[in-house]
Amino acid sequence: MNALKNIEIAFVAAAVIAIGASFVTAHANTLEVSATSAVIAKADHANMPVVTISARRLSAAEKAALI
Repeated sequence: MNALKNIEIAFVAAAVIAIGASFVTAHANTLEVSATSAVIAKADHANMPVVTISARRLSAAEKAALI
């Protein structure tokens, strides 16, 4: 029982330290982005692989037979 209390105290202490650290470092890594510096990613349609599946769906009986 005493060990469980110690584990609970250690967990609460770790949670308090983690929450405090997150509040302290919340504004440390801010990144300012202007609306004019947007990067637009476009796919190259010429090199895009296309997969075509030409199989029929299994019926319920065929699915049951596979199991």
